[in-house]
Amino acid sequence: MNFGISPLSVIPVRSSASDKSEMISQILFGEMVEVLDTRGSWSKVRCDWDNYIGWVDSKQLKSISPDEFHLYRLNYACSIELMQPAAGEGYYLPITIGANLPNFDGLRFSLNGSSFQFSGQAITPSEIEPSAEMLLKMARRYLYAPYLWGGRSPLGIDCSGFTQVVYKLVGVSLPRDSSEQVEEGELINFIEEAQEGDLAFFENKKGKISHVGILMADNKIIHASGQVRIDKIDHYGIFNNDKNKYTHKLRVIKRVLPTAGRPILYADEIQAIENQVPLFK
Repeated sequence: MNFGISPLSVIPVRSSASDKSEMISQILFGEMVEVLDTRGSWSKVRCDWDNYIGWVDSKQLKSISPDEFHLYRLNYACSIELMQPAAGEGYYLPITIGANLPNFDGLRFSLNGSSFQFSGQAITPSEIEPSAEMLLKMARRYLYAPYLWGGRSPLGIDCSGFTQVVYKLVGVSLPRDSSEQVEEGELINFIEEAQEGDLAFFENKKGKISHVGILMADNKIIHASGQVRIDKIDHYGIFNNDKNKYTHKLRVIKRVLPTAGRPILYADEIQAIENQVPLFK
């Protein structure tokens, strides 16, 4: 069985073995894959974090042994700096938030024989207690990151990539796509029962889950739509103040965090919402 690790800031994962094919996800620095097949200079991989399958340029991966694969799985930290250079021998490598730092000791990390100095902040997800407060602190760091289909970095990120990486930073694993993420966690029947950190899912005109965001207090949501932004949310969906209209129709709310946050709505807000007329067309 062959394994690989990303030695680059971001590696695109494509739908087929071609640079012209659709980018469906990304592998951040230090994240690992299992190589399932090869075709010329391309490798079909299964991403270790979420089991997502796609094609990557083999030249962008660094091969690792099964022993290294299991070691890196157990001993790594996640960068929580939006962008921070890691100093190698004679060069700098930009590290994005959410990247894995193998064998990080607080000052240095190593990858496949190469050593790097890292002066930014990093956390070990397995050692922290997941909380809504921590989750939203990480989520806010992505504000104004541009939307990019298949993206998982602050230089370009899609809605489910955003929720996945933010949850990763508090030690919670989510699938890659919103249609899969909606299967996780506990169903919340009414928005007045929702709490900070819950995931809200939205449907398209065909009734399929097509968008996801993270609920905040004061009936707000942080999500990636055009950019990572904060909007209002109610029973009907997301209301975009810039456009003065509803942009996403609410389908379901799920609770994934093991600990509860504050409620997102208060009694007077609930009453006001109940008096509104839905604006979806």
